[in-house]
Amino acid sequence: MNITLIGAGNLATQLGIAAREAGHAIIQVYSHTLCNATALAEQCGAQAIDSLSKLSDTADIYVVAVKDAVLADVVSEACRGREEKVFAHTAGSMPIDIFNGQARHYGVLYPMQTFSKQRKVDFSLIPVFTEYNDAKANSLITALANSLSDKVTALSSADRRHLHLAAVFACNFANHCFSLAADVMERHGMTFDMLLPLIDETVEKVHEMHPLRAQTGPAIRYDENVLSRQRSLLDGDDLAQTIYDTMSKSIHEKSKQI
Repeated sequence: MNITLIGAGNLATQLGIAAREAGHAIIQVYSHTLCNATALAEQCGAQAIDSLSKLSDTADIYVVAVKDAVLADVVSEACRGREEKVFAHTAGSMPIDIFNGQARHYGVLYPMQTFSKQRKVDFSLIPVFTEYNDAKANSLITALANSLSDKVTALSSADRRHLHLAAVFACNFANHCFSLAADVMERHGMTFDMLLPLIDETVEKVHEMHPLRAQTGPAIRYDENVLSRQRSLLDGDDLAQTIYDTMSKSIHEKSKQI
């Protein structure tokens, strides 16, 4: 099918590359920054544009992959005059009804993965969650999703917002903890890769057991001597100490559920 990508960020980049490899034609790539649109358009064989007024009407589906903060404004402008086209946004936390009154055929195509422009992913392994308002939107959105991924599930906006929240804990917050760990290591002349076997085993374990039962460490038993000594190593970094205290208390309280 013919696809226009509205957005040229991390997600749009990997989706565009995967869609082209799946045999779809990327017609245009829009970004408010032309150099970003051009960078992705060159990988997809598409036209780069930096104004929504330049959108072509030749696409079958318009995939909107922009920041949540600007999604409503972009949708309003992109849909104008294209009422018979199908539109889909890719945001995990935004509802389908952001298209209400803007388009007739619309939905959501949410790939749940962490994306970076320079890191190619195997899209077939990525869970993709879809939603649609009518049969026409269902036909195109589901067909596109199935051409990209082997793991496609229809999911309501209400459920998707909780999925996205869980993903923030599992991915964004976990990665921030990696960053804090890297800070500690690098301040004391050690390298982050020394922690990789520990990180790998932590992730491997939750493939086989519930995270609650996989939890280890001094916070489970709330060993105050150990916790106090470790907290003192963060003196001068009030935010890191607050995170350490909050996480330790949360781990201890959750452990009581076992």
